[in-house]
Amino acid sequence: MNFHSCLLILSLFVLSNNVAIPTPHISAKKGDFAETVLMPGDPKRAKFIAEKYLENPVLVNDVRGVQGYTGTYKGKRVSVMASGMGMPSIGIYSYELFSAYDVKNIIRVGSAGSLNKDIKIKDLVVGVGASTNSNFAATYGLSGTISAIASFDLLRKADEVTKRLGLDKKTKFGNILSTDNFYADVHTALDWTKMGILAVEMEANALYLTAARLGKNALSICSISDEVLTGVELSSDERQVGFNEMMITALEIAIMD
Repeated sequence: MNFHSCLLILSLFVLSNNVAIPTPHISAKKGDFAETVLMPGDPKRAKFIAEKYLENPVLVNDVRGVQGYTGTYKGKRVSVMASGMGMPSIGIYSYELFSAYDVKNIIRVGSAGSLNKDIKIKDLVVGVGASTNSNFAATYGLSGTISAIASFDLLRKADEVTKRLGLDKKTKFGNILSTDNFYADVHTALDWTKMGILAVEMEANALYLTAARLGKNALSICSISDEVLTGVELSSDERQVGFNEMMITALEIAIMD
């Protein structure tokens, strides 16, 4: 039996078994999470969203400092929990939320670097699809290449919400790049720009594939923190708390029927 066959068998075994509660990375009890979870990368951003926007937020997870909260927004239960950085990290947390805690929707709210000259600092980018240079999908043992795409229902809601909030002119829908390499040569990014990629981040591809495998819904909304083509960028503090329009958009999507 070759390596790829072993990998496929292991993947199918792992993915066919429900994760017990508490999970290896989440200490919450059954029912502690709402059906929709907002997922920033930064635990401090999760705390900021919970304290600024949720009514009566309760800390339901703090394993490894990855904070998760559940409260209400306009009377409806919503949760927010950090994913950490990179595809392996969001792959773990999204899998455990989907499979153990009956979460139906995860909306990533993060930062991204613009790869398009017309997309500027603090603009919003909604990932219709997430291309990648990662090998994350290899775990599924597919014989071809899978397209990682967002949930149509969440995309439809995102379109409706951004128009209602007057953000449609600064919001772009399209293909984004989920990369394993935070530090990369600019010319590498430009190759993706030629293919119409709008922005680069590090998580959406794994989130979309995990949701697809488990029959759940996922969406990535990113606020532009830097412009790769010009070198303009926000500070770390501005990235942590300065993306209010993105956060409100995600919350409004979360409470839509």
